Amino acid sequence: MITRFSTLYVGHIELEGCGLAGTPADDRRYPNERLIEVFDAAAALARATDALGYETLWLAEHHFQHEGYECIPSIPMLAVDLAHRTERVKIGCAFNVVPAWHPLRLAEDYAVADILTGGRVVFGVGRGYHSREVETFGNPMLDGEANRELFEEQVEIILKALREDSFSHRGKHYTIPPDVPYRGYQLKEITLVPRPRRRPVEIWQPIVSGSARGLDFMARNRIKGIISATAEELAERWIRDYQGTARRHGRALQLGEDLILGFRMCIDDSVERAVRRARPYFEEHAKVMAPLGMLRYSEEHVRAVAARQPQSPTTASLENGVRNRSWLCGPPADIVAYLKEVERRYPGLDHVMIAWAIGTPRDLMIEQLTRFAREIMPAFRG
Repeated sequence: MITRFSTLYVGHIELEGCGLAGTPADDRRYPNERLIEVFDAAAALARATDALGYETLWLAEHHFQHEGYECIPSIPMLAVDLAHRTERVKIGCAFNVVPAWHPLRLAEDYAVADILTGGRVVFGVGRGYHSREVETFGNPMLDGEANRELFEEQVEIILKALREDSFSHRGKHYTIPPDVPYRGYQLKEITLVPRPRRRPVEIWQPIVSGSARGLDFMARNRIKGIISATAEELAERWIRDYQGTARRHGRALQLGEDLILGFRMCIDDSVERAVRRARPYFEEHAKVMAPLGMLRYSEEHVRAVAARQPQSPTTASLENGVRNRSWLCGPPADIVAYLKEVERRYPGLDHVMIAWAIGTPRDLMIEQLTRFAREIMPAFRG
């Protein structure tokens, strides 16, 4: 039964000239005074979600984006600030780009944020998809197999650090602790200080290609999954695959359990009006993400995601997104009816995330958050 709602803000600033006919993505370059607008926007969204009853405001980590698209480099640090500006809303990491970190520094920063916020930071991990950021930090992105191999070892270290009183690790990329003397004894184990107050730590990871290896890694390590802005038939397959993979690892989950299902959306009095309002931001999002191979509106798109191949932004249409239910556009009653259908289809699903395309203005996001909270969420709260 759906009872929990959250939203995602990827960290874009106010952008002019959105859409395929607008400013080319690579022609955008903003001064620092504009790029730091992201923190005011995050604070405004945090206050809104807190007041409106959302469970979590998810944020995205990215680096070096002078184009103004995704401008939050450290979610744990921002989460501490936002938690002190709000009363109850959680701040979710969607996602910490693990190959941009040393795994122990990420574990430490999350632990500090967990303590300082009273357990209001939700941990999430991802492999990344921007070559500019991951390769700049000295780790592989263009080599997908090397990227996955590194990511899996890093997450293994993070899990040990968060879950065990002390630990050691010997792997291809890391030897922790190093075999060195320390104050008269030889290091054999190390302890993360501090560790999170809230344990066991709930960990989330995006499901973006539905690969058997990725799902097996998640199930083996009890990592929960987020499927967002993905064509309905693909989402359904991945939800069933996630359940089946968990079963093979000894966990009997209801269909949809331990998952969040996310949609991009625009509420208006008709589908046509909603599509008209959303179109420039849909197109801007496609313009940004398609060259990175990150659209998931069709089987063809997902094959490109898995192969890390660029896509054409003009092959995606908002009308197709509405048809395949990666986008929910229209009156509140229509969105309630569809989510009720989703609820019946996946009895274990209890959490839905809503989001907007890159470039959506702050005022429009808050307007939509408000309408969703007042006109849709009450239908799922008894």
